[in-house]
Formats: sequence, structure tokens, C-alpha cells
Amino acid sequence: MTLTIDAPQTTYQIEKGSPHPLGAIPDNNGVNFSVFSEHATSVELLLFDEHDDPAPIQIIQLDPDVNKTFHFWHIYVKGLPSGMHYAYRIDGPPDRSAGHRFDKDKVLIDPYAKGNNKTLWKRGNACVPGDNLATSMRSVVIDTSDYDWEGDRPLNRPMSETIIYEMHVGGFTKSPSSGVQYPGTFTGIIEKIPYLQELGVTAVELMPVFEFDDTEVREVEGKLLKNYWGYSTMGYFAPHTGYCVNPEEGQHVKEFRDMVKALHKAGIEVILDVVFNHTDEGNHQGPIFCFKGIDNSIYYYLVPGDKQYYYDYTGCGNTFNCNHPIPEKLILESLEYWVQELHVDGFRFDEGSVLSRGQDGTPLQYPPVIWNIELSEVLADTKIIAEAWDAAGLYQIGYFPGYRWAEWNGRYRDDLRRFVKGDPGIIGAVATRMTGSADLYQSHGHLPINSVNFITAHDGFTLNDLVSYNNKHNEANGEGNQDGINENLSWNCGFEGETSDRWVEDLRDRQIKNFATILLLSQGVPMIVMGDEVRRTQKGNNNAYCQDNEISWFDWNLVTQNSDMFRFWKLIVNFRKRHSILHRGRYSTGAVNERGLAEISWHGCRLYSPGWNDTNARVLAFTLGGFNGEADIHVMCNMYWESLDFDIPPVEGRQWYRVVDTAQASPLDIADSGKETLITGNTYSVQNRSVVVLISQ
Repeated sequence: MTLTIDAPQTTYQIEKGSPHPLGAIPDNNGVNFSVFSEHATSVELLLFDEHDDPAPIQIIQLDPDVNKTFHFWHIYVKGLPSGMHYAYRIDGPPDRSAGHRFDKDKVLIDPYAKGNNKTLWKRGNACVPGDNLATSMRSVVIDTSDYDWEGDRPLNRPMSETIIYEMHVGGFTKSPSSGVQYPGTFTGIIEKIPYLQELGVTAVELMPVFEFDDTEVREVEGKLLKNYWGYSTMGYFAPHTGYCVNPEEGQHVKEFRDMVKALHKAGIEVILDVVFNHTDEGNHQGPIFCFKGIDNSIYYYLVPGDKQYYYDYTGCGNTFNCNHPIPEKLILESLEYWVQELHVDGFRFDEGSVLSRGQDGTPLQYPPVIWNIELSEVLADTKIIAEAWDAAGLYQIGYFPGYRWAEWNGRYRDDLRRFVKGDPGIIGAVATRMTGSADLYQSHGHLPINSVNFITAHDGFTLNDLVSYNNKHNEANGEGNQDGINENLSWNCGFEGETSDRWVEDLRDRQIKNFATILLLSQGVPMIVMGDEVRRTQKGNNNAYCQDNEISWFDWNLVTQNSDMFRFWKLIVNFRKRHSILHRGRYSTGAVNERGLAEISWHGCRLYSPGWNDTNARVLAFTLGGFNGEADIHVMCNMYWESLDFDIPPVEGRQWYRVVDTAQASPLDIADSGKETLITGNTYSVQNRSVVVLISQ
């Protein structure tokens, strides 16, 4: 039952083990291993002393009569310490037309591993038949019980009070300009927490931090390109090796926990961008390193009639079989693990609509995995956000299954981009988006907090590039500028790309401030993208998935160079936080305050005349009535190319003060709290392409 390799180490003794829980679970006396495979005929456990050992110190052949309970293969290894590395070899039926891809020579990582190491990993060797022991990955036995959380727990901030900052762990500090001790790591983020606090965001949404393959490279014009974003998961319980300082020592979980604990101490929640819609094993030509070799027919959508091929609803080669009980179990247990053991506050689900598809690919009315996430008591206080579409055309904005699922509101992005660049006749849509997109959510019993509002995201132009380029410029990706979307709803303000023209640059500053103001004044949950607050540019690249370089990295010199822009962002963020009427968490009821102002009143240049049916309208104004002693807020948006006079509503017993005028140069563009400018008269001249915000005092 035990084969000992010629090595000086002592052979570990084994016992039957337990089928649950799955993965490698250490205790005081050893480690229990369990893996699910319905169709496997044999399973081997390989044990390694170090992450880069060329051969295992012990190979344990699991006995199906002893070490198998139904379809769970399990074994207990006595005396095995944490920090050891391990992997599997699994054999089964060779019939690919039936959906099987077993290869008894392939070394496989554990899908439940808490850490993996890729020191020896060569992807190409996993794509062809035959032994790949010398170039395979290793999973790590990690004891998660020994950590001092110092009383930390998830913060449970109300969704209505949340302001999200989407960021890339590596790109945030990888530039030499960051000055951190460990650039591009979880640890590096800790050094930059004061910056996040100053900006005022309440949550970071980290682009994928689950283990992904960043080793595959290709050369384009002398530059090496690789998987930078991380949207191809290898391990759903393992922090990404590349973001760790000491992964070889099994410190993955500790380093991630250190970051979470530090962010929580600063009052900042941690939301993870998770990718359960597909895996890094790709299509029929992709590598075998985990699910394919464990039980391909269970974990993936396969083409009926010829199951050697994969349904691809994701645009990434395969689709994870999310609503099969076994993959569903993995998804739910992964999420609960990151919440219970690593204190994560929320998740954003990439191509979340895939999770609503049944085993034949058809969207389900009540998809089990989505509802189990929704109703899990462990996840009851966890923020859950869906990218409510997939690459096969399923678009569920406004009707994603479940009640408390928030959604990336792509309609908000598109309508606000059109408005700010000057498209006419859409003010009704803009008003709807700014008040929480009731047309999408209210009839389903949802609330404004179901809408995550954003102008930009990692996928697409940065905000600087949105106002600097009419067209994408993705030549650096080596795909002939054919990748990335073509319709960006952008406007370059009169010149394509970088320029020293002061007039153009001033207009771009104004447009960015317009976007910032509207975003932070909108009901719903605002999301800001890393670096937008200091005009980070990707040189017009709207699909920088492969650019692990200066194109994608945060240039910390911009914080000083564009300090006026940073000041504007942090003050408008703070303004939102100070005024609860900007984040009510519910739709307007029509209530009237003690000064006779309704919760919201709509205007154009003239009071109570918004011009909903005016196909040429490029202006919108509104008044928010404050309650319980709060200030009223009056907003005037002029996206026309000429200045216009706007009426200001009378307010009983108070006067209006100017907080924001995006047409003004800093520091007059936005006032510090308590330093607002008194406004006299009944009208205000709003300059072309600008936003003005007043408060009553």
C-alpha cells in the first residue's frame, strides 16, 4: 500500500482517513487528505519535503476498498507536518468522447489546497500526454488554525455606506515609484493603507487573488507579456503565489491575513473579485493540472454527442459546471472559507451569469449555487456583487437571480458616459441612473444598493483615457489592435492622446471632475478604479490583461503631479459620506421636509422644467431635500458647449453655498467642509461642460 522513494526521509505511516472535509486538513497527529472523483479507478498521493523537490519522498497508493467512501478518496498520514508539499496522480477511463481526460502520468494539484507553488511549473508539459513530474506544481499543507487575529472580524459596513476602490494587488505597488519594501504583494498594500484612508474609500475590491498562472509568457516587440489580470483560476482556496513574499515557506495564508487585518484596522473592507465561471485549464488543447485530471466530466460543461469538447460560455475555453452538486459544493465552501478563515467582507463574481446556467447551459429560474450563496448563514453579512452577464450573450442586469445580489450596472456606465461627452436627449435615463436605476430594480423588490455604479473598470479605458482617446490603442497586446471593445463612448476633448495643449488638458480635468461628481452624488454603490483619482493612463489600451508593466501599474509620481485632482476626489468622496441623502439605501417616497422641499425635485435651466422630452437637452438639475437637520443639496449639470444660466430654488430660512464648480481651477473647484462660498441671487451661470453643487445652510 506504500511505496517508498529512495531517500533518507522516514516513510510516513498511514490510516484509512475520512472523506470529509475535502482537501488537506492537518491536526496534532498528522494530515487527512480527501479528494472527490466519481470515475477514477486509482489515486496516488505524492509527498514532497520541499516545493522544488524533483521527486516525491513517498508515494501512497490509495486502496479503493479502504480509502474510498462512495466517490471520496481519502487517507490519513500520521506525523506529517504542516508545510509539506503534496500532489496527486489519478487514473480512470480513457474515453475522451465520454468526457474523460484521465492521465495517470499527470501530476495534479488539490482543488482544495490552501496554497500552491509553481517553482517548477511549465504549462506546456501539462498540455501533452506523459509524465510531467519534473515540471509540475505542488500543493502545500497549511495549518490555518495558528494565527492571532487580534479580535478582527469582517467589518459588516452597510452596503449603502460603501465606496469601492477596484485595484490590482500587483499593479498597486509594483512600480519602483511606490517605494514599498515588497512591491506587488499583499504586504506591499499594507504600506499604502494611509493613501487609501486619505482618499476615503471604504472597501478595496481586489482583482483576482486566487492562484492563477502568471508564468505563461509570449514576446511582442521585445517585451514579455503574460497573464496579468488573473482571470483564470488554478486554486479556489489558495492565495496567489505571485503576491506572496515567502510562498515557498507556505506563508500564503498568513500574508493574506496580515493584509486583511491591517485594512480592517483602517476601516477598509476587503472584497475579492472571484472567477468561478471557468478555470485555467482551458479547452481541449489546454493543460491538465487539476479538474480535468480529477474528473473532467463532473467539473465542466461538455458538448453533448462529443464530450471531448467544451461549451464555452465564458470566452475563455471552458465553462465550470457550477450547478452540479460537486462543483457547487466547492464554490460555496470556497466562499465560506475566505469569510470564516480569512475574514473577507465580500465577493464580486466575474461573468456571474454563468452561475445561473444549468448543466445543459440553459439559464435556470432558481439556480442552486446562486441561491445557496444568497441564503448561506455564513455569508449572510457578506457583500455579493455580480457581473450580470457572460460571453455567450446572457445579460441579466436588473434581473439577476436572488434578492441581495448587487450588480455591476453597465447601463449606468453607458448612460453617464454618453451624457458627459455631450450626447443629447438622454436626461431621463441619466436621472434614472443617478437615483438608483429604479427602472431596473424596484419592480423586483430590489433597492438602490443593488446597483454598483461605475464609470470605468479594469476592463476598458481608465478615466483619463476615456477623456483622452476616441479610439482604443491596443497595439502593445500583439493582436493587431483587434482585441478589446471598439465602442467606448469616449471623447478625446479635441486631441487624440497625450498633449501639452493647456486648453485640452484643462477640459479633460473638468470632464474627469464631472464624472467624479456625478458618480459620488448618485444613489447606489459607487466604484472607483485604481489611479483614476490621479489620472492614471494606459496610453489608450482598453484591454491591458497582459501588460504587467508600466502600462498597468500605478505610477505614484502622479499623486504629486496631479495633487489637485487627488484633492478633488478625496473631498467629493468625503462630501458623499457627510450627507446621508446621497446614500439613502431606498428609493424616494416623495416625502417633504420642514422647508417644503421634496426628497428630490427635477429641473432644467428653469425650475421644475427638466425637459424630459427635449431631444436636444444636455442639461439636468435637481434638488435633494435634507431631513433631520441635514443640508439640502442642489445640483446643476451643463453638458452643453456654452455657458447657461440656471435658476436656484428658494429655501426657507437658509442660504445656498457653493461646494463644487468643476469649471473652476483648484482650489475653487471644490471647497473643504466649512469653507463653502455664499451664493447670492436667484440664478447661477454654469459654465460649459461643468457641474455645480450647492448646499443650504
